[in-house]
Amino acid sequence: MAEHRIILHIDMNAFFASVEQQSNPALRGKPVAVIGAAKRTIITTCSYEARAYGVKTGMNTWEARQKCRELIFVVGNNRKYSYTSKQIIGIMREYTPLVEVFSIDEAFLDVTGCLSLFGSPENIACLIKERIRERFGLTCSVGIAPNKLLAKLASDMQKPDGLTVIAPEEVARVMERVPIKDLCGIGAKTHQQLTKFGIKTCGELGRFPMEVLRKAFGVTGEKLHYMGLGVDDAPVVAEEDAEEVKSVGHSTTLDTDITERAEILLYLLQLSEMVGRRARKHGVAGKTVTLTVRYADFTTFSRQASRAEPTSNSDEIYRDAVQILDQLDLTQPVRLLGVRITNLTYHTEQLPLFDTERKKALVASAMDRVNNRYGDFSVTFGTLLGKECGAKVISPAWKPEGVRNVDAD
Repeated sequence: MAEHRIILHIDMNAFFASVEQQSNPALRGKPVAVIGAAKRTIITTCSYEARAYGVKTGMNTWEARQKCRELIFVVGNNRKYSYTSKQIIGIMREYTPLVEVFSIDEAFLDVTGCLSLFGSPENIACLIKERIRERFGLTCSVGIAPNKLLAKLASDMQKPDGLTVIAPEEVARVMERVPIKDLCGIGAKTHQQLTKFGIKTCGELGRFPMEVLRKAFGVTGEKLHYMGLGVDDAPVVAEEDAEEVKSVGHSTTLDTDITERAEILLYLLQLSEMVGRRARKHGVAGKTVTLTVRYADFTTFSRQASRAEPTSNSDEIYRDAVQILDQLDLTQPVRLLGVRITNLTYHTEQLPLFDTERKKALVASAMDRVNNRYGDFSVTFGTLLGKECGAKVISPAWKPEGVRNVDAD
């Protein structure tokens, strides 16, 4: 195995629920479901005790309660999860500098060059698992393979607390029987299309004519062919080597569907402040503001507006979002709203030349310092006083550092 890359995929088991169980001993061994703080919420994750009853991520609370009458709902604490994740990532980095955070509860590690220090890849995996268990009382499942695709596949094969190795000489045999839906990167729509071709396993996908896949999926067809063979050349990319983030955004699912413009504006103002504050924190500004709207029937669309100059000012982001809103003819109640800036410019710390703009920047900086110290929206716009409305969630693109690190309460 030393002649190939050696990749570990570490996946924390029922991460949010497990953290809650460790924080509160009364929850240990019991069916626990982590939910959001909003009135309309779904299961973010659940403990393995809850999964035994059929409770699943994405279920409505009432549906989950029907599955398990003893289910304990716990409102998620995102700050607790992000802190724990950062500490776990720190442990991983003690064994290799090549750590790519895939999400808040999983990461890829390239340990190819670390064997002389720590021994076999299995030994490295066991050391990390032991360190995490000793410090946090948490378990993780680890996959070891020649590439990221197979390492992630392997980590899913034994849960919880598993350790699975796919050696290079075993790849063809393993892929022959793996269902295509188990591969990371094959979603429901792609799975449905492949099934129409009679493709059910990775072995069948790897043997299927590439030209047919190209015709059906475009350039993605070739990638699907190689995925079926278990081939993946993507490197593990450490945070410092990652590409610059191309957008900063926040969205929120509303407690109830709304139609009144005044209510929509409250959400847009709060979302704009969250976007602006995070952009200012990391020294970026955007030339394009995008508004996303989802109707009650889940129809979703986005509209954008370009600016003459990039901005990280919350008020300017808000005004642009409102201008976009006023150009829309909303035909249904609104379920979700999102605000995002793109076309980013980095390193924009210099104060503006004109007095009015300089005052705005200084006021925003003062508000940011207070909110960083005392919590989000401790100081805010008068319109929002007593009306905080946006649900704070961890983005799927969460990272331990940089623009994607959303410190949510």
